[in-house]
Amino acid sequence: MIETHRSHRTIRIIVLSIMLLAGAKSARARDLEVGPNRQISVLDQVSWETLTPGDCVKIHWKSTPYRGKWVLCRRGTSAQPITISGIPGPNGQLPVIDGRNAISRPSLDYWSEERGVIKIGGANHPADTMPAHIVIENLEIRGARPPNHFVNRDGVTQYAANAAAIFIEKGEHIKIRNCVLRDSANGLFVNHESQDILIEGCQLDENGMEGSHFEHNSYTAGIGLTFRGNRFGPLRKGCDGNNLKDRSAGLVISHNWIEGGNRQLDLVDAEDSEQIRNHPQYGKTIVYGNVLIEHDNEGNGQIVHYGGDSGETHWYRKGTLYFYNNTVISKRRDNTTVFRLSTSDERAICWNNIFYASESGRSLALLDETGRVELTHNWFSRGWVDSHDRLRGRITGRDAMLVGGDPGFADWRKEDFRLNSNSPCISAGLPVSLAPGLQGAGSKTSAQTQKKPDLGAYKYDR
Repeated sequence: MIETHRSHRTIRIIVLSIMLLAGAKSARARDLEVGPNRQISVLDQVSWETLTPGDCVKIHWKSTPYRGKWVLCRRGTSAQPITISGIPGPNGQLPVIDGRNAISRPSLDYWSEERGVIKIGGANHPADTMPAHIVIENLEIRGARPPNHFVNRDGVTQYAANAAAIFIEKGEHIKIRNCVLRDSANGLFVNHESQDILIEGCQLDENGMEGSHFEHNSYTAGIGLTFRGNRFGPLRKGCDGNNLKDRSAGLVISHNWIEGGNRQLDLVDAEDSEQIRNHPQYGKTIVYGNVLIEHDNEGNGQIVHYGGDSGETHWYRKGTLYFYNNTVISKRRDNTTVFRLSTSDERAICWNNIFYASESGRSLALLDETGRVELTHNWFSRGWVDSHDRLRGRITGRDAMLVGGDPGFADWRKEDFRLNSNSPCISAGLPVSLAPGLQGAGSKTSAQTQKKPDLGAYKYDR
């Protein structure tokens, strides 16, 4: 009995100590206010190297851009992330971080400074670590491209040709939300050592390098990346990159608007990471609820590429692309191809989509040459074809589809792709209980939870 009493007393002391330590840690969390008439006026005065869990750097809007750049190489926690938060102006204007002539805090010492305006991971000071639980929100970040320059402890330096507005060299449990990433070589670049990255509610456009197809609005690799509710616009004029290019395992792309680029989606092999290639989710990619738009005279006419591009075919994804409840639009006057599947080992399972070409239906092909496409409950422009080339792959499920001249959009001229009351796509989808491979394939959209779901990215407003 005495020993039991002592044990309970010891447990209470330990619990109390943990609570006191947690309280002390919470008390140390800081709000660092940056902006006119604030405690910090310029970004290079922020002690980025000392941020601790719960710290929040609040960057207040001002009428002129902030010209600063920095590295985040610290760890927050799930309960107390490190947050870099823009405070919008009176009309909702986001604070602008401009990489042109930006100043890097002299006490920061990190490699690949020329690769980004905001960089996560990879530093000598602060000491290198795997950054974790970091949130970047409500900022417009731009200017990371040559011939733009910045100033660091070594003097004036030019940005690299593959720089990015946000460059994640390595990190885990990172959230980027409600940011605008533009006028850079890459809007976002995520390196292959990263995992659990969420990009949500952001706008990415006007990125790329003229005459090059190696820089993109977004270029990512890692494990467990999610793009949700973003708007991807066209790249900068004369730039030949893709809109969203990815080399990940466990990729989810949901409810985005993606228009323009060489391809809207370029989902290829993890050429630099055996860890990603060996991950159990490497062969499972989920794309749903998106609007994908192919403009006239832009890119190569392919909307989605899935598989690989390294030439090392044994590295290719060789899995399944789950593609459902998307609205796919082609405005090209020449040919469009929806899917390029790299080899016969790649397949796409497609249901509850709308595939519409404003030109004649024969301008719209489903498959490039190889791979397998399994269809059910989709709407196609009348006259669509299997392929514009010699089809060596296989397409199944042609009987369970709708074909017509008009899917019934609310307003085509205004790019309002919601369904009107006369649309044949209303209640024409496959019920969730019968959807092929849906269980475990990703979150259900509101349309899919209907007993008779609608086709396309939008649920009809009944």
